[in-house]
Amino acid sequence: MFNRDKSTETHSNNATLISAGTSVHGDIKSDHDLRIDGTVHGNVTSSARIVVGPNGAVEGHIESQQADITGRVTGDLRVADLLQLRGTCVVEGNISAGKLQVEPTATFNGQCQMGGTVTTLVPLKKVHERTAEA
Repeated sequence: MFNRDKSTETHSNNATLISAGTSVHGDIKSDHDLRIDGTVHGNVTSSARIVVGPNGAVEGHIESQQADITGRVTGDLRVADLLQLRGTCVVEGNISAGKLQVEPTATFNGQCQMGGTVTTLVPLKKVHERTAEA
């Protein structure tokens, strides 16, 4: 009943999941992979990979090493390596990525800068602050 053999324990891969039906208000910063199937109202930063699932939504900026978007993003994306826009995703914002892969069914409205090293020159503002200035 109580197995003390540590070799049989399953370990998490340190990924964080924002599940469907969950709404987060505020910025998220992680050193590990993130998967967003719910809604985030704020900036999302990871030194690893960010996945926005088909029903996921981010109203804020995304900054990561890699990103795979199949949901909706309203904000800018800064991805150091590979950014994938897949399925019926909708991105409303500017993109800066080392590499970009876009499927024919994806929608992207904004400007794109590719190649070279992607660096953050100035801190990202929250979408709400940026729209209030306009």
